[in-house]
Amino acid sequence: MPETETLTGPQAVEGSNGLLLEVDGQIVPNYDATIVPFSEGDVVSGKVVRIDKDEVLVDIGYKSEGVIPANELSIRKSANPHEEVELGEDVDALVLTKEDQDGRLLLSKKRARFEKAWRRIEAAAESGEPVEGTVIEVVKGGLIVDLGVRGFLPASLVDIRRVQNLDDFLGQSIESKVIELNRSRNNVVLSRRAVLEEERKEVRQQILDRLQPGQIVEGAISNIVDFGAFVDLDGIDGLIHISELSWSHVNHPSEILSIGQVVPVKVLDIDRDRQRISLGLKQTQEDPWQRVLDTYQLGDQLEGRVTKVVSFGAFVEVLDGVEGLVHISELAPHHVENPREVVSQGDVIRVKILEIDSERRRLSLSAKRVEDQVLPVSGSGATGAERGEAGDAGGDGDAGGDGEIGEVRDLELSDEVFTGAEETAPEAGAAESQPADGAESQTEPADGAEPQPDSEEAQDGGAAEAGAGADAADGTGDEGHPEPASADAAD
Repeated sequence: MPETETLTGPQAVEGSNGLLLEVDGQIVPNYDATIVPFSEGDVVSGKVVRIDKDEVLVDIGYKSEGVIPANELSIRKSANPHEEVELGEDVDALVLTKEDQDGRLLLSKKRARFEKAWRRIEAAAESGEPVEGTVIEVVKGGLIVDLGVRGFLPASLVDIRRVQNLDDFLGQSIESKVIELNRSRNNVVLSRRAVLEEERKEVRQQILDRLQPGQIVEGAISNIVDFGAFVDLDGIDGLIHISELSWSHVNHPSEILSIGQVVPVKVLDIDRDRQRISLGLKQTQEDPWQRVLDTYQLGDQLEGRVTKVVSFGAFVEVLDGVEGLVHISELAPHHVENPREVVSQGDVIRVKILEIDSERRRLSLSAKRVEDQVLPVSGSGATGAERGEAGDAGGDGDAGGDGEIGEVRDLELSDEVFTGAEETAPEAGAAESQPADGAESQTEPADGAEPQPDSEEAQDGGAAEAGAGADAADGTGDEGHPEPASADAAD
């Protein structure tokens, strides 16, 4: 009988870790041992072996290469495979399906990153540590940061102060703190400002310790608002209130300042507990009132421009930042019912100094006491003869033909006439206005509130005083008006 042959199965070659088999006395490779076991949803590692315009092939040790479609390479909306990976690069990918309808193994690089990124972001959110990512898009209201997931950075949290052009951040790698996290909605909200403020907290304290009231320092204008301007003092912002910008009246800070401009400022006040600094710009400039005291005396005549006309007279700017009041009784030799009959805003006239009050920073002026004065009469209310009669009846005999000042009678004017709040009905020839907080000046009473004097005696009461500037137009009076804004607004 012929001997029966016994067939034996393949045996692993000892020492080959199962990679070699002995079959019928021959050594052959064990290809099945090279295939890494995995399931759909697992994250596997592989090497890039081919890059096409719409896909990337990756060898993960399977029987065929895995395919990563272009839209699965990155969270960017339009990813270029050649920019996302390189030949020979080791990448991690998530298994989407082991075999699609075309028999391909489909992988996703961006989803593998997504899973890893979420674990990293969750850990950072719990610890408070910043995360790093690259700005990949500018969208309405902020930036999109690539963290492995799409993180949203609101425009208000990009920097300590408002950023004018978000496009400057495109492509930059930035650090941010996670302030909101929602896995179910794939929502990540970031704040770069929190990181910057933490870094500058120590610097701010050092600056506050170094500064003292009365110091003159330099800073760059970082922001301009209606109530003033903020100055960057190398890490901390101080506020120049609008009333501290100039000795003359300022309607809006943008008239004299621009963002980025470097200016010298004086430290007026420091709130160290709240880290607030109040600054002044006009204190670094020449005080125009000192020029008045040094240059002019009673009786001097000079030229000025009418800045505003009110029911009780006209304000005339005689120097930059210095205005004086020509009372209605000092406008013309004849009786004047309304100052607008004689002068208008913008007129250039000559005036004589009747009084200089250095303590209250006020000038009393007269137009009628200037020899050979020719006023730009704005209205015609009476003939020349009638004006002469009115002047005689007004009792203005103190303005003699020799042009001397003579005795200036007390007009019983309220101090408020010189500082300009809303005009009220005059008593004993006095028209009232409210002083501005911190602004030594006059301003025109509110439009539409021009009371007429009760009698000619009230109108022809004599000379009036005047103040320097018209800062009170900003409406920050001492009584019933808001205090100047402080550096609290910096936040």
